[in-house]
Amino acid sequence: MAKTIIETPNAPAPIGPYSQAVRVGDTVYISGQIALDPATGVLETNNLEAETHRVMKNLGAILQAAGLDYTHVVKCSIFLSDMGSFSRVNAVYGDYFGTQPPARETVEVSVLPKQVNVEISAIAVATA
Repeated sequence: MAKTIIETPNAPAPIGPYSQAVRVGDTVYISGQIALDPATGVLETNNLEAETHRVMKNLGAILQAAGLDYTHVVKCSIFLSDMGSFSRVNAVYGDYFGTQPPARETVEVSVLPKQVNVEISAIAVATA
């Protein structure tokens, strides 16, 4: 199967040698998103809830560019700089999924790109 690169100006441009997302068949693999505002390039890290909303909006913009939405997400990976922030991130994250949220893992890591507090990647399926 051929792969298709998904790009949108409505999410941050990659800060390294990777794509915002790659589609193979009906599956879209979305790279980890951080709280960069795509319009300004400014990080939104002063408030954890706002930071998490920005991450989710960036994921949403990529989903939209692929012709999908949050209901198509089957798996997420959440990376936190401090597991103590889990409940706050989880509360915001949950706002974006209905009664059938995707599978997920959440892990604490020692450092994230640009010293952010949260990064989230996703896998979505067009037929989900």
